[in-house]
Amino acid sequence: MESVPSLDLGPVTVHFGAKTGKYPDGNQVIVRGRDETVAFDTPQVANRLGALLQQVDRVILGHVHEDHMAGLHLVPAKPVHVHEADVDAARSWEGLSRHYGYPQPILDALHAKIERDFQYAPRPDAIGYADGAVWDLGGGVRVRALHFPGHTAGHCVLLVEPDGIAFIGDIDLSGFGPYYGDASSSLADFRRSLHRLRALPARAWITSHHRGVYTDRAAFDEALAAFAAKIDEREARLLQMLAAGPQTLAELVRQRLLYPPHADDLWIDCAEARSIGQHLEELLAAGRVRHDAGTGRYRLAKP
Repeated sequence: MESVPSLDLGPVTVHFGAKTGKYPDGNQVIVRGRDETVAFDTPQVANRLGALLQQVDRVILGHVHEDHMAGLHLVPAKPVHVHEADVDAARSWEGLSRHYGYPQPILDALHAKIERDFQYAPRPDAIGYADGAVWDLGGGVRVRALHFPGHTAGHCVLLVEPDGIAFIGDIDLSGFGPYYGDASSSLADFRRSLHRLRALPARAWITSHHRGVYTDRAAFDEALAAFAAKIDEREARLLQMLAAGPQTLAELVRQRLLYPPHADDLWIDCAEARSIGQHLEELLAAGRVRHDAGTGRYRLAKP
């Protein structure tokens, strides 16, 4: 096995991906009980762990995206469990395409990219699980799936009991902020999930990406507050953009709300459109923005 930095937390071992799991990599979590060993997700770093990953009894995905499936090809005969709202995205490319919701030319290019860069392989045998599902690993170690949607429709926190170790996945507390740019994403659900996460009975929090592990409650609370604040910062920025005058969604997308101008990943324009569109829906419902159906332009509501 190639040398990979790791950290032990009771029955949990976190194997850190490059740059503490910064995308396109991630952090690999392995949980050991007396009778079973399970993996949470399979990021790119899984391919550097060799036989260690192949020794697990099952894989539990906290949600479905290409970077969380990058090691599934190593465990073709092991059961893979996915929340029922995401399971179709794990079972086939057609399901994953609906999950993303991008135009066909983007999907075609993305399909080739994730096969090349993430060893993408669908799992038609993926098993759906529901909110509250429990896996008993033996020796008093349990894994409980808790539905925290927003990033995807089926995004879950995987809580290792009774130790209170929470794998919070792509509620990743990064400086980028919450991502809700796909067809299966929901800004409203993400807001609710972030509020609920504060009350989760945990003593340690593991992110899929970049931040890694928090074991100090005050530090976690501070990081969570900063992460959640990105949503309101984006709303304020969008209102500033509209203060310059009425604009179409396409015009707003070109200015970029989430990504820096130099970013050029395949999905960025789609993610910008989906994210800005959800913010506009909230602002329309609140009466802060108006939409002219004739011109397709959005404008600030008059005070």
